[in-house]
Amino acid sequence: MEDDDLDELLDEIERTFCKNVSVSAASGPSNETLNRGKDSTVRKKDSLSKPKQPVGKVLEDIDALLEELLEEDSQQLKTESEGGSEEKTRSCQAAQRKCCPVFVGGSSVVSGVGTVTSKRSCDQLRCTSCDFRVLMFDDCEWDSSCDYLFLRNNTPDGHKLRARLNRRRGVRAYACQCSWFSVLEPTDLRELPQLMWVCSKHHD
Repeated sequence: MEDDDLDELLDEIERTFCKNVSVSAASGPSNETLNRGKDSTVRKKDSLSKPKQPVGKVLEDIDALLEELLEEDSQQLKTESEGGSEEKTRSCQAAQRKCCPVFVGGSSVVSGVGTVTSKRSCDQLRCTSCDFRVLMFDDCEWDSSCDYLFLRNNTPDGHKLRARLNRRRGVRAYACQCSWFSVLEPTDLRELPQLMWVCSKHHD
């Protein structure tokens, strides 16, 4: 009789435990597990709802950037090229503003850049022999008493040099430290080999 009671008690305990386990298993995952799964699903959904930037768009941006850089380089090269051209032009203009050939002339002859077609009197003469700038005196000519020693001692003092100058309208007197010359008409210096005078500077 006691054995039967014990068996019934064990059967009841077994049924109770088995029922709890079955109910627990049947009830499914806990709320915490469900919440974790839900969060994961939401994150995955969010990541899908925000797609990454398309590769094509990235390539377009790179192309645009490269074009912009190339345009800047091209503009810089153009500017440098224009600057070089302007400098070259100025250099050519400066070279053209040097007398060729070199003329000397009387006070009535216009001073400036001498050319074959425009026989202007050069006002930028320098002597290659004594390396002095050539001085000019309008409406004057050298007296016959003028000599090398006088010029040597008094050039470039124009006031002292006037002591050997005579007034003569239309004539221009030239002198450096070693040479002197008076002229009325435009004259090419190539016709005066005794004068070592050259156009030394660019005219303004």
